[in-house]
Amino acid sequence: MALSIGSKAPDFTAQTTQGQISFHEWLGDSWGILFSHPKDFTPVCTTELGYLARLTPEFEKRNCKVIGLSVDPVGNHERWLGDIRSATGGDVTYPIIGDSDLKVAKLYEMLPAESGDTSEGRTAADNQTVRTVYLIGPDKLIKAMLSYPMSSGRNFDEVLRLLDSCQLTAKHKVATPVNWKWGEDVIIVPSVSDEEAKERFPGGWNSVTPYLRVVPQPQE
Repeated sequence: MALSIGSKAPDFTAQTTQGQISFHEWLGDSWGILFSHPKDFTPVCTTELGYLARLTPEFEKRNCKVIGLSVDPVGNHERWLGDIRSATGGDVTYPIIGDSDLKVAKLYEMLPAESGDTSEGRTAADNQTVRTVYLIGPDKLIKAMLSYPMSSGRNFDEVLRLLDSCQLTAKHKVATPVNWKWGEDVIIVPSVSDEEAKERFPGGWNSVTPYLRVVPQPQE
């Protein structure tokens, strides 16, 4: 069965730049961002890892662990980190998975089963589908999936905004509207009756339509 939102995030054991991890155990009770790259020493990915390195404290504030994956050995990752620091100023403190046998990429359906069992000799073009962001909840379920082409750098500010939305809506019976940012008004979900809404949101709401009920963002 194909992975989708609501699927259990596959567990795995792998070597990383910070030693061997068991993924679910490493996540613990945290949220998680798993983001993948087709190959080390590639230009777009270098900018991504560097920017995310500078943004990591924001994810930590939200109890969200960050982990990268690249279809190359850990030794290559460690050499790449110097380039990333030099080019972007970002000091990567999150682990990067070494997936030289392609097992994790296949497990997460980023490469087909017939892709072989080694990264040796493969180019970034061969691995171009390894460009996905998975947002995983403390329950180990996939909350969101974002896939990008090699030529388009990912917007990790948007990933952070998505995390804020997922965490808020997991706690309260609300949804976030288009372009929502933390602190802005939200929407009462349709499954909440007006009677229940009066209990949950005693300050009232604005009914733009009978099904679009706008309310200030609930406080933590």
